[in-house]
Amino acid sequence: MIEGVIIKQLKKYEDARGWLAEIWRDDEINFRSAMGYVSVTKPGIVRGPHEHLKQSDCFIFLGPGNFELYLWDRRKASATNKEHFKEVFGEKNPAMIIVPPGIVHGYKNISDKESWCINLPDKLYKGKEKKEETDEIRWEEKSDSPYKIN
Repeated sequence: MIEGVIIKQLKKYEDARGWLAEIWRDDEINFRSAMGYVSVTKPGIVRGPHEHLKQSDCFIFLGPGNFELYLWDRRKASATNKEHFKEVFGEKNPAMIIVPPGIVHGYKNISDKESWCINLPDKLYKGKEKKEETDEIRWEEKSDSPYKIN
């Protein structure tokens, strides 16, 4: 596991109507979201890898479908510096994952259908009124990137 990353397994409560899952409780995790969005990823498609200098991401993978999540710790002062983490999350393993700044991250849809990811980051995209630079290092755009998602 990578220092500072929080993984909360999510339980789906199912009945005849379908299912319900609690994705957030402020009495369990000390984290404050600034915005939220849903992304839909087509089968076999990769998002990332990239990293943030100031932002933490709060990914929620519930399904439909499954993703391989990749994390690499680039924080020099971290006890897990240079460590890599990979695990499947989504329909088969529902979870909420908080990824702090300095951790390169990305995911791949490993399902045969479009799959959803909810993100509740702690910073606004491009700041207030979208007037700031994007807080991202886009490793996926660098031909010499050491961070690869297969």
